[in-house]
Amino acid sequence: MSETASPVCVAALYRFAAIEDREVVRVRLLDLCGDEVRGTLLVAHEGINGTIAGPEAAVARVVDGVRSLPGFDRLELKYSTAEAMPFHRMKVRLKAEIVTMGVTDIDPVDGVGAYVSPQDWNALIADPDTIVIDTRNDYEVEVGVFEGAIQPNTRTFREFPDWFRTEGRALLDRPNPPKVAMYCTGGIRCEKATAFLKAEGVEQVFHLEGGILKYLETIPEPESLWRGDCFVFDERVAVGHGLKEGDHSLCRGCRMPVSPEARLSPLYAEGVCCERCHAARSDKQREGYAERQKQMEIAARRGVGHVGAVQKRSD
Repeated sequence: MSETASPVCVAALYRFAAIEDREVVRVRLLDLCGDEVRGTLLVAHEGINGTIAGPEAAVARVVDGVRSLPGFDRLELKYSTAEAMPFHRMKVRLKAEIVTMGVTDIDPVDGVGAYVSPQDWNALIADPDTIVIDTRNDYEVEVGVFEGAIQPNTRTFREFPDWFRTEGRALLDRPNPPKVAMYCTGGIRCEKATAFLKAEGVEQVFHLEGGILKYLETIPEPESLWRGDCFVFDERVAVGHGLKEGDHSLCRGCRMPVSPEARLSPLYAEGVCCERCHAARSDKQREGYAERQKQMEIAARRGVGHVGAVQKRSD
């Protein structure tokens, strides 16, 4: 597959809807993506989640195909652009959950909290009777946050229920319990997080409709309460207001975001490691990463695409 001319159309999508035969849907999605679209789509019995990129017409073909599946006509969808293809290959994976929380007795369709539009979000989180909880993980929070948000500092979303039961619930222990406003990157984690809180007996639960990405797309920067960029799970690494690509890069050793300041560290090596993972990698591993980086740079100079760009049916 040849590299797609920029700007590349990027679509982040998800929908909680019942899927009986995941394999049939997986093959259908691979056929829709063909050779033009790259990214990752997760298919579970509870729905579909993922991000894809490619020519606008090809992405539209995939989106229309997903919407044609039973129950997916109301697909949650956010578009942005990238200067270069942000994915190396196309992957459609079968999963137990499309966002892994590990709690099975909640309803992310009918049991969710109240949606709050980006236009109404500032007023909600500025209310002194509201506490704001970030449902993302610690490395995402390092890139950007809403002012005053509570950070659970989880390493994975699977840790969120335990955090709430051991620490988060104490935040609500007041004579007049506060409203809880929750946010995440694109909205999907909040579908489960708010459903979880409601199942735990919390009544006033709200979440940012469309997530941080919709907020950054919609709210002008002078009016914004967001500080920093928003980590995204592709080669763009992070985006800012207007969904413009930010200035973070991705460490190839640990797959974590690296700020411009962190790239000045003597422990940072492009394509090899960063301050976060340098001590956890052996000399042999770093040598291997360095060779991989060298081969990627050679391929880029020759205009050759990344090896293994298309997922095989047998995966």
